[in-house]
Amino acid sequence: MKRMRLLAGLTALAMTAALAGCGAAESAAPAQSETPAATEAPAESEPAPTEAPAETAETAAAAGALRVAGLKGPTTMGLINLVDSAADGADYGFTLDFSMYGAADEIVPQLVKGELDAAAVPANLAATLYQRTEGAVQVAAVNTLGVLYILEQGDTVQSVADLAGQTILTTGKGTTPEYVLRYLLTENGLDPDSDVTIEYYSEATEALAQLQAGAGSIAMLPQPFVTSALSQVEGLRVALDLNAEWEAVAGSKLVTGVLVARSDAIEADPEAFEAFLAAYGESTGQANSDVEGTAALCEEYGIVAKAALAQKALPACNIVFETGDEMKTDLSTYLQVLYDADPASVGGAMPDDAFYYGAG
Repeated sequence: MKRMRLLAGLTALAMTAALAGCGAAESAAPAQSETPAATEAPAESEPAPTEAPAETAETAAAAGALRVAGLKGPTTMGLINLVDSAADGADYGFTLDFSMYGAADEIVPQLVKGELDAAAVPANLAATLYQRTEGAVQVAAVNTLGVLYILEQGDTVQSVADLAGQTILTTGKGTTPEYVLRYLLTENGLDPDSDVTIEYYSEATEALAQLQAGAGSIAMLPQPFVTSALSQVEGLRVALDLNAEWEAVAGSKLVTGVLVARSDAIEADPEAFEAFLAAYGESTGQANSDVEGTAALCEEYGIVAKAALAQKALPACNIVFETGDEMKTDLSTYLQVLYDADPASVGGAMPDDAFYYGAG
């Protein structure tokens, strides 16, 4: 765990933001010139600790700390300008205590116990946390849209329908990437079990290695592995952006990562929480407008291994900051698709309206 303590201003707030990347975590990468930093796979079932919280939101607020956790990967890209400015002493009206983690299961127990106040996590994990904490954790924003792409070494795939009869190399069996792929195939008239062959690998790096080795010519991979693959596999191209394909059939945006917060942290200082959301939104805007500067920070803070890779990948990582009704529309549609595929993937039940902070 890489930990950074950042002070930014005078007003205390108790909450944390954890940011989840997309794609499978890697333990070993194929030989390549640019290797993405490890990112976590969407967490499907995290244990909920039962021990008493060591620190409540109120006591954390009194201590003057806004406890924020981040994960290596795309969704921390939107937060990193705020993190860096706070480290340089910018006054946002709250104190920021930021920690970087390598996996979601390091963050979840701390969030449940009240040792963190907010976290950016995979969208389905947010729903699971809401169920397991009996509403103690809410979703405050969508911070990353879809980062999945269909790549082809060739020029035959121009639509989802063109995947008929093809073999797709990918990762994420039994998790959200599989559910997204099966939904898109089905909505485009293909049977995922008979009209295509899907070869699942344990990690995105393994799927990429198989693509490099010629095991197939079509793959579904997340950013930043897409950018890395394009630089390594001759003739490889982005055939389909699954964000566009999702919107065409679902009528909403494909979601990957969200910001969740403990309800008691929000209630401890609502004005400070809103100030944090505003600063986070500005940081996200800067990530999209100053790609080169943000990419440099991504390398400096260990979000992505190399700034050059981050600079190429960032525009395709779909870093956003959706709140309120827009957040609810996109996220609820996404969660419904996951629930229909496997209720356990969202905690066994669809979250009710109280899950969506600031939505009507």
